[in-house]
Amino acid sequence: MTAILTLDRLSKTFAVNGATVTALSEVSLAVESGECLAIVGESGSGKTTLANIILGVYGASAGEVRLDGQPLPARRQLVHRRAIQFVQQNPLSALNPRRRIGASIRLSLDVHGIGAPGDRDARVASLLQEVGLDPVLARRLPASLSGGQRQRVAIARALACDSRILVLDEPTSALDVLVQGRVLRLLNELRQRRGLTYIFITHDLSVVRNIATRVAVFEKGRLVELAATEALFSKPTHPYTRNLLAAVPVVTTQEQALRDSLIHDH
Repeated sequence: MTAILTLDRLSKTFAVNGATVTALSEVSLAVESGECLAIVGESGSGKTTLANIILGVYGASAGEVRLDGQPLPARRQLVHRRAIQFVQQNPLSALNPRRRIGASIRLSLDVHGIGAPGDRDARVASLLQEVGLDPVLARRLPASLSGGQRQRVAIARALACDSRILVLDEPTSALDVLVQGRVLRLLNELRQRRGLTYIFITHDLSVVRNIATRVAVFEKGRLVELAATEALFSKPTHPYTRNLLAAVPVVTTQEQALRDSLIHDH
């Protein structure tokens, strides 16, 4: 595979009450085109900071982010924002409560000038269908939809401008287990069909196993392990990763045996 996004010795510090806090420390990572790379770690591990730098919410203190080998400027242009889109954790807060669903999705088309203005409502209907929603929902307000429906709308909005990379920040954590599974299946289908690349930010390793191709494990702002998903789950090498996996709720006897071995080896 070819790297679509490259992080080169990325660091980020913040000034907090007169002290310097390091949120990321010299992170180097290549995101391969078409993969789903999960970024995992506990709260404070640097996951959200990394996502915000990739999205251009704020700049890095040191290091560089490159898209297709070209450095991304601190001030992202429309072409960069079109290439990399964001799906937030809480779809209700991500959608304007006073804007109808169709208008929220269409806004991306209008901002990026995609398609003829007269064709954009049809494009909105097509996007809703693509994420498994009835186009009639375009006339509804976010509050009238279920959590799963709202997250599908958020995904449709991210897809509206034909983005290549989706940064997904805990996109299923606000959903119940059944709906979570359906949204994960949808994300998998969309990635395969559209050739998308996902950067999937989460603390939930049980979700990771169902969607990620590779996993990057972060501890206190540092990348401590990077491996293919099955390799990481079957034979983690870093003690921090082993502790994370040992805490995952188990369902099958194989998972129980793995957890027991991790705890015993540690």
